[in-house]
Amino acid sequence: MPLLLSPSTTAGNGPLSIDLAGIVPDRLADLSADAIARIAISADGRPCQLGDLFTIEGSAADGRIDCVGDYSRVHRLGAGMQRGEIVVQANVGRHAGEAMAGGTLSVQGNAGDWLAADMTGGEVLVRGNAGDHVAAASPGSETGVRGGLIVINGDVGCLAATRMRRGLLGIGGSCGEAAAFEMRAGTVLVAGRVGRRSGVGMRRGSLIALLEKPEIPPTFSRGAAWSPTILPLLAGRLARAGFHATAGLPADAFGGIWQHWHGDLLAGGRGEIFHRLGR
Repeated sequence: MPLLLSPSTTAGNGPLSIDLAGIVPDRLADLSADAIARIAISADGRPCQLGDLFTIEGSAADGRIDCVGDYSRVHRLGAGMQRGEIVVQANVGRHAGEAMAGGTLSVQGNAGDWLAADMTGGEVLVRGNAGDHVAAASPGSETGVRGGLIVINGDVGCLAATRMRRGLLGIGGSCGEAAAFEMRAGTVLVAGRVGRRSGVGMRRGSLIALLEKPEIPPTFSRGAAWSPTILPLLAGRLARAGFHATAGLPADAFGGIWQHWHGDLLAGGRGEIFHRLGR
């Protein structure tokens, strides 16, 4: 039986903010339920123990933690995880999966701001929506995500993939303004609408608009119109990870002719934006 964590307080009388950084499978695997309950955490900036706020059942020996109940006020869940699996049955708060190096974080509901910020490896899968700064660099960080796979099946907010250095972000819905801002490298695919000013400051990397032509920044230049062979492979990888937007598309959705744009010319011009022609 995996480790089950469920909040023991209701929304009306519990803390407004709970920090669960460090509550990850690789740390808990060898601990008993009693020892897990005594782990120090913080709530509303005050120290407490995990067992003060959560009901704990089962064991993390199999490398899995199931989070049952509403975690929208729980932040930094899965931060620093190196291996194992965390499954959140509903919503989760800010900074989930921050600085993950391995393992899988699966969220069945929505996620808050700063999801997977500074991630270096592993997979983050969200069935619903996510907030601002998804897969972005934390304040003061020169680079953001440096590896791994992030899949959001719904919409995301502004500044997704800011300063991304490596990795793959799939957005099944629309994204807010300034996606791929100052992107260093990596790949971002957006199935819905791409917000304004996306790609501004790109040094390298790819922003792929699957179903709708984005607003192209004036600091990008038109490139060739061609059929990139890498796109079907990219679609397959995302679909295998549970990306519904590509899984439901016809087999030729990534074929045809795509328009290639080069930029940001003010940052070296080695980034690229793709959108399919004829839609």
